[in-house]
Amino acid sequence: MTKISILILFTLLNATHDVSGFKAPVSLQRHQESLVAKSMPFCARRPCPTHRTDGIQFDSRIFATDVEGKADMSSSFKGNDEEAEALASNKLGVAGLLAIIYINYVKRLWRETAPEERKRIASRKASLAINNVKHIMEGEEYVDFIDMRDGETLDDFEGRILVRDKLLLACDSMLEFVDTTDVIPDTMDEASVDTSLDGKVENDNTGAVATPKKKKSRSVLFGAAMGAIVACWVFSGNYIFTALFTLMTALGQLEFYRMVMNTGINPARKISVAGACAMFITALFAPNLHQICLPTFATWAMLWFLTMRRKVTTISEIATTFTGMFYLGYIPSFWVRIRTIGGGMEATRVAPIVRPMLEFLGRTSTTALPAFLPKSVHLPITTGAIFIFWTWISIAFADVGAYFVGKNFGNKKLGDLAPAAGAASPNKTLEGFLGGTAVCAAFATTGAWVQRWPFWFITGPLHGIILGCLGLVGDLTASMLKRDAGLKDFGDLIPEHGGIMDRVDSFIFTAPYSWVVCKYIIPALKIKARVPMPIP
Repeated sequence: MTKISILILFTLLNATHDVSGFKAPVSLQRHQESLVAKSMPFCARRPCPTHRTDGIQFDSRIFATDVEGKADMSSSFKGNDEEAEALASNKLGVAGLLAIIYINYVKRLWRETAPEERKRIASRKASLAINNVKHIMEGEEYVDFIDMRDGETLDDFEGRILVRDKLLLACDSMLEFVDTTDVIPDTMDEASVDTSLDGKVENDNTGAVATPKKKKSRSVLFGAAMGAIVACWVFSGNYIFTALFTLMTALGQLEFYRMVMNTGINPARKISVAGACAMFITALFAPNLHQICLPTFATWAMLWFLTMRRKVTTISEIATTFTGMFYLGYIPSFWVRIRTIGGGMEATRVAPIVRPMLEFLGRTSTTALPAFLPKSVHLPITTGAIFIFWTWISIAFADVGAYFVGKNFGNKKLGDLAPAAGAASPNKTLEGFLGGTAVCAAFATTGAWVQRWPFWFITGPLHGIILGCLGLVGDLTASMLKRDAGLKDFGDLIPEHGGIMDRVDSFIFTAPYSWVVCKYIIPALKIKARVPMPIP
């Protein structure tokens, strides 16, 4: 079992290690190009030359960034074919390409949450506020400062005009003082565009209503490939599972804090990211100290606010710092604790079916594995890993079931029952929620039967219903955050799917509940089922 788990993971990461003749998917090429374009300053975005390497079209700028993360054309390939051939000889493969995309995405998120970006956001907001004041003072349609009012004396009128002229002059002086050279143009700024789910986009500045571009349908094949990768990730062992989860957490944290900073709030992002990553590592190596991580890093954040800030920290800055650590660190880190449960697991019902295939692949493919890989795979298949697999697949298909049932049979809006939930996600329907919960319960029941849960015909459906409800809470929480920030997606890392946060929102609040079920409830029920009932 260990060998086959290692084999599957190694095959996914290195099956195309020799990329001669390999053609990257068009969506992946376009996504990689969009990441590079967005990593450039707005005014510097322009077409640039690209190079072909082993059939994969790469943008030359993605491999060259300076210390501050800005694209450096002079240090990129410079059109040199010899360097392009040297890159081809490296034979990056899919794993190398994914690593490059991840690194560049982290650099862009880190740069967009840096103090320099905070200054640009503050300058932009100050410039917009001053221009709004000027627009009102110069005479808006419903605010008249020019005409004399009834009962007003000439002296009062001239004094008011004089004050108005001084205010306009002060606005001009402030605009000269505000550094607008680094202000990002508001051509399509999400904060100034109210995107509703009825297919219309209203610009706050002009009031014009325009029809947005039609969103591309999500690739079923791409979603299936992502599901296969996640399944292999679940069975990749405690170390790899935790390491990849920690990397994802760092991305999710930076996406969250970029969204927060765009609203004018400046949290302690470095402490929060470090704290969230520490929670995952502690959950693996010192689970008894896991619960102390949140208060420890919260205290650290408050010490930083008190000693390193030049002015009093606002409630919003403190609250968003704590929210990032709790919402994206402490809660999801319970999946790591679940992953470590049950090293000496009992066989499931499907073990006799898959054992011959696993033994065959393990015997014939062991020699293809590098020496370092088996050492990094620790306990690939545990009770917790199987529990996570069936729980995650139940949550994922709950989303699919809710979409199809709501699209075809949805009539009653969820907002009719919960106005706040409806405001966060107006398209959600009660029928979609019930359909998604039913699909989730079906998969959870199958998982309960496979895992030999006691009273599986009761515990399985009940587990699925609770997962469906908690998954909806996570989905609506993320929608509420995005709607308040005026964003459609948290990020753009995954083609046609958004950022990391857009993909994992339904899995966050299910983690603590799942840990209680796997750690305490199911073992207690198994003990209860083995005890013979007393005969009166």
